[in-house]
Amino acid sequence: MSSPTGPASGLPVRMPRPRQPGRHRRPEPLAAPEGAPAFVLAVPGTSSAATRSLAEEVVSIARSELPGLDARIGYLDGDDAEFPTLQSVLTRAAEERTARYEQARAAGADVTQPDGPVAVVVPLLAGPDNALLRRVRQAVMESRIAADLTDVLGPHPLLAEALHVRLSEAGLARADRARLFTVATAADGIILASVGGEEAVQAAGITGMLLAARLAVPVMAAALDEEGAIAATAEQLRGSGSQQLALAPYLIGPEIDAGLLDAAAKEAGCSAAEALGPYPAIGKLALAKYTTALGIAPQQPQGAPVR
Repeated sequence: MSSPTGPASGLPVRMPRPRQPGRHRRPEPLAAPEGAPAFVLAVPGTSSAATRSLAEEVVSIARSELPGLDARIGYLDGDDAEFPTLQSVLTRAAEERTARYEQARAAGADVTQPDGPVAVVVPLLAGPDNALLRRVRQAVMESRIAADLTDVLGPHPLLAEALHVRLSEAGLARADRARLFTVATAADGIILASVGGEEAVQAAGITGMLLAARLAVPVMAAALDEEGAIAATAEQLRGSGSQQLALAPYLIGPEIDAGLLDAAAKEAGCSAAEALGPYPAIGKLALAKYTTALGIAPQQPQGAPVR
């Protein structure tokens, strides 16, 4: 028997935590709305264990940022066995949504027939690559599934932060300009390598300006897939006074053969940082594309301040 103040047994009662008053209270955590479209990460490049590990880590970051997220991975060059193709992932998401609706109806639940997009497809690309984006659009069209396709992840200040971290990990930049120490191998000129033609170079250049502000060294973007572009950019940087260059890939990783990066670094006569990979900002930016498409995000993730 219970009393107005709680159970008569004397067991402790778990009361809801009161919200912190005032303008500095913590915001309520965002969660995926019930029945929200699936988040589908479209992964370019050759399918491999390394690619899968990277994609799974990006998706894991997105899930941790948005509890309840239905996150899936579709490969442009999948085999539908170990690496499901983007088209098959979209088809399965649609089938599962229909099955949930029919099961709810059979159980007597008062549910409305689902409408709107089945999924939001987010390309795992830092910058525009028309050839790869054309393949993503084609896969979505051939699936005959209602799905929204977002823009690529960049340009964004968080990508400049990620590039800075990758350069510092390779010993090619100071980790923090505010600290009084030097890096003997720090570059005094950065080549920001992209793929996707002139449009991709221009987009990389925007992030490059943010990176230049962080490092206080000149940064120039160049196309990996344009013959002689990397060497020409290296020559231009050296002509303007930079002597110790570094190559920073403006790439997630799977979209390009690693051998092309090694060849470009040799062509420029400099060392190279690793591709962006599963840096936490990648997962956050991918999720931001999803939530913005659904209109459930108050704002895009913010970059770290320049130090």
